[in-house]
This record gives sequence, structure tokens and C-alpha cells, in this order.
Amino acid sequence: MYIIPAIDILNGEAVRLYKGDYAQKTVYSKNPSELAKKFKQMGAKFLHIVDLDGAKSGSPANYEIIKEIAKIIPIQVGGGIRTTETAAKYLGVAQRIILGTAAVKNPQFLREMVDEYGVDRIVAGIDVRDGKVSTNGWLEDSGINYLEFIDSLPAEIIIVTDISKDGTLTSPNWDMYAKIKNKKVIVSGGVSCEADLENDYYATIVGKAYYEGRIDLEKCLKKG
Repeated sequence: MYIIPAIDILNGEAVRLYKGDYAQKTVYSKNPSELAKKFKQMGAKFLHIVDLDGAKSGSPANYEIIKEIAKIIPIQVGGGIRTTETAAKYLGVAQRIILGTAAVKNPQFLREMVDEYGVDRIVAGIDVRDGKVSTNGWLEDSGINYLEFIDSLPAEIIIVTDISKDGTLTSPNWDMYAKIKNKKVIVSGGVSCEADLENDYYATIVGKAYYEGRIDLEKCLKKG
């Protein structure tokens, strides 16, 4: 298990949303690139970047900022990657891309990307609300059961987020993760303390718990 600090970008700023609500945001930095440098200095080897504007609109909105971050530290990036052109553009700067809405609405696209770039570079993002997969920046309910969806995926690495936990600092939904089999699971949403990082999953994304001073991230990164 390793720790991946998160930077969510909205209107060019590093923010965190509460339960995926764009109206409930907290700005933590007006310069995401400087934040990326800080994470690198703390010992991070990899960052999780989300273009929230892109996730909502369906096309990249903060590419130049993300490109700058990728020059500082390796990244995985998601948000608005729904065409082969956008995927190729981001894979030119990022180590991995995350397909969420596109994976739900166009499963063939996900398969084509995995076939072309490999399972190490294509990550499926599964955002869950009440057991169902959400799309379009968590704003739409697909009606698809998350376990059935995960079982159908050609991707090996998956990021699974319980939307009701995201930004709440109430610990991840461990019961939800325990039901997932045969995938490399990246835990996302609800991390509240250092104990939440001590799990057997592939990786854990840390956002608000760090920004709110709940964990000593530098210590955790060195330990991990």
C-alpha cells in the first residue's frame, strides 16, 4: 500500500468538495503547482489530480496547470477524459489517466484504451452513491450497481470513492471495499486519520485529512 496525495482543481485553484457538492468547496491553494512541489518535498512519489471543471463539463479545463504539475512529480489524472484525443494528450504528460464517466457511458472506449496503452496506464474511476455508480462529476446517477460494474471492467487498477464519505473525514467505507475482488483497489474518500492509511489495499488517496491537519503526511509518506 502506498499513499497518494490529492490535488483537486477547480477554476485553477486547489480545492476540496464536501460529498462532491460543487457549491460546498474549500480553497486550499491558489497555486496547485506550488502545492505539488510541497508534496514532493515531503516525500510523495506520485500525485492524484482531478480536473473538477473537466469532470463537470466533459472536456479538459485545467490542462496547462496539470501539465505544469506533471513536470514536478509523476501524476495520475482524471476529469473530462472522454475521447481518444484527450486521453492521448494527457498520457503525453501523465503516468496514468483515470476514466470514470467515459468508462460507464462508453465501455468500449475503456477497453480500447487498455488495449492500446496497457493496464498500468489506464485506471477506472468508480464513484459510488448508495451502491450505484455516479457520472459527470458525481452529478448523475447511472443506476448501475458498483460491484457488477467493477466485475465487467478490463482495467486492473481502480479508484473507488464513496461519495457520501468524500470530504467528510469520517473514515472510508471499509464494508464497501471488502466486497471488491480481483482488482488493485485505490481507496478514496473519507480518510480521517493515520490509522485509515494502514490498510492492505493497493493505495490510498489523501486529501482533506492532510489539508485540515488531521495527519502528519510527511511522517506517513516516510513510513510507507
